[in-house]
Amino acid sequence: MVPYPTDRERDRPWVMRTYAGHSSAAASNELYRRNLAKGQTGLSVAFDLPTQTGYDPDHPLSKGEVGKVGVPVAHIGDMRRLFDAIPLTEANTSMTINAPAMWLLALYVTVAREQASEQGLEADDALGKLSGTTQNDIIKEYLSRGTYIFPPGPSLRLTTDVIAWTVNNVPRWNPINICSYHLQEAGATPTQEVAYALSTAIAVLDAVRDSGQIAAADMAKVVARMSFFVNAGVRFVEELCKMRAFAALWDELTLQRYGVTDPKARRLRYGVQVNSLGLTEAQPENNVQRIVLEMLAVSLSRSARARAIQLPAWNEALGLPRPWDQQWALRMQQVLAFETDLLEYEDIFDGSHVIESKVDDIVRGARAEIERVRDMGGAVAAVESGYLKSQLVTSLAGYRSRIESGERVLVGVNAFETTEPSPLQAEGAKSIETADPVAEKQAIDALERWREERDDEAAAAALDALKAAAETTENLFEATLTCAEAGVTTGEWGAALREVFGEYRAPTGVAAAVSATSAAEGADDIASVRRRVVATGAELGQTLRILVGKPGLDGHSNGAEQVAVRARDTGFEVVYQGIRLTPEQIVAAAVQEGVHVVGLSVLSGSHLEIVPEVVDGLRAAGAGDIPVIVGGIIPAADAALLTRRGIARVFTPKDYGLTEIMDEIVSVVREANGLDRMGVS
Repeated sequence: MVPYPTDRERDRPWVMRTYAGHSSAAASNELYRRNLAKGQTGLSVAFDLPTQTGYDPDHPLSKGEVGKVGVPVAHIGDMRRLFDAIPLTEANTSMTINAPAMWLLALYVTVAREQASEQGLEADDALGKLSGTTQNDIIKEYLSRGTYIFPPGPSLRLTTDVIAWTVNNVPRWNPINICSYHLQEAGATPTQEVAYALSTAIAVLDAVRDSGQIAAADMAKVVARMSFFVNAGVRFVEELCKMRAFAALWDELTLQRYGVTDPKARRLRYGVQVNSLGLTEAQPENNVQRIVLEMLAVSLSRSARARAIQLPAWNEALGLPRPWDQQWALRMQQVLAFETDLLEYEDIFDGSHVIESKVDDIVRGARAEIERVRDMGGAVAAVESGYLKSQLVTSLAGYRSRIESGERVLVGVNAFETTEPSPLQAEGAKSIETADPVAEKQAIDALERWREERDDEAAAAALDALKAAAETTENLFEATLTCAEAGVTTGEWGAALREVFGEYRAPTGVAAAVSATSAAEGADDIASVRRRVVATGAELGQTLRILVGKPGLDGHSNGAEQVAVRARDTGFEVVYQGIRLTPEQIVAAAVQEGVHVVGLSVLSGSHLEIVPEVVDGLRAAGAGDIPVIVGGIIPAADAALLTRRGIARVFTPKDYGLTEIMDEIVSVVREANGLDRMGVS
């Protein structure tokens, strides 16, 4: 509702969402309905890591991860509960899901058909009314979040099949949300973010066109249903220019490469989550102004304005935000949309030579990088070769180096650190939400009951049909719908396709990453730590070796990769095998490689469940003398528990100095081996 009339034609407000979901379908449903009642105009579903990676709650890799970073959805029953009393034909739902996007969309479509039947409507009439988005961008998963399952080729086929099926059957649905958001979190500059997202779009559009599932005349429909999901950092002028450049290049690409003549179909349609990883644990109240400034970057320019925005909460660097915190983030959007005059004007930057110059710079750089990726054979080939990943790791290393040197200021972190106690954190541990600690057991018990009560023959037949179809070039969506209706579980769907397509481990980008520290102000500090590493190795008669491990399903590997690069630069021999390892695999690698310290990175909140298993495993293997350190988003109370469980050090986002961390790790190694703490200065 617009609060007052105006003579000027207002732009319509964007869809306002909150990225949410945790513990269980029932708990998440309650949260969604509360948020909608507060004026939220769209839903944004966060799925937990087992769901995102195609596992059931009772799989060994799911331990400690169920319901932590999102809602677990193991079968059609969970999807029904998730959207209970929420009419899907009236909702606008965004689902952040990639590798199993086909599966979750099939569950969603099935529930929508069921709701229509309950209302006495034709089940398929619901499909024409469904609106929303599946992220379904698998390429960026190999580069950033790590929730891929299958190799790039079969994964792109699943993406293509979802697009083709929805364009033909669910005309208002956005079947892909090409996601540059996580590219920026992984280190992408604005130019790289635009270039790599558009390279992904080219790979997807070419795959759809070449699949033969869409008539040439209907490619405009495909382009019109494609959307993007971007990141907005705090350098809001640069981010604003990035989006204007993005819009210009998308218009150019879709006209010239795909012959789309309708300007409306060529319009860049994008949603935004502003930069969550840019939020700070130190002085977290500063995150409020960061979020507002980042929102301005994607709302000020009318010609490149976001059509959907979701904002993080001020305390997401501390843990899971409470409903009140999410409400505060929603109110930020509502104040901007309904209290200010922003939406009453045409684009206020048209004709600005400053903006035009910066936009031109980004356009030129992005065109050159798109051509470079094309010359390699496209985005998929650039993923498989490790080129894209190494570029991002190198860029992020440069960014972190600028923070450590003070060239890039983070208020409250590396500058203006003197602070008063924050009343926002006066409640202590209650200043964040805590996922239900019994959610995992409840999910496993419910899954067992589901399997007991369903028709196993129908489920088995559906899975056999899915595998048979996967061996052909047939679109897999209808076979997946049959699985959903038959009560197949998320893990069973994923396992069936793993049998046919196999699994994949993406390049880490660490080996090829170029150090950004040699000419930095901190080069002397790095040299000092390197001397300590060499001296300690000489005293032990071995080169110091560190194993950097990512236990569990958490695929956010940016921090682990930067630790690995800095450890290499300071003289450690680094063992880093990538993401998604079991504690048993980490222990085996530590023993086999004879490492002197194990560093674990956990950002999903599963540290209390997973990390002690590594410590216990080392002791059981006779390697209990190898110290274990941990980094991640870890509340102070949890850090104390981990220390009591034998963890040598706990590092959190406030410990931003990687060289200082390396220096402390050398001290940990010396202590563990009975050497004096300091060693060489």
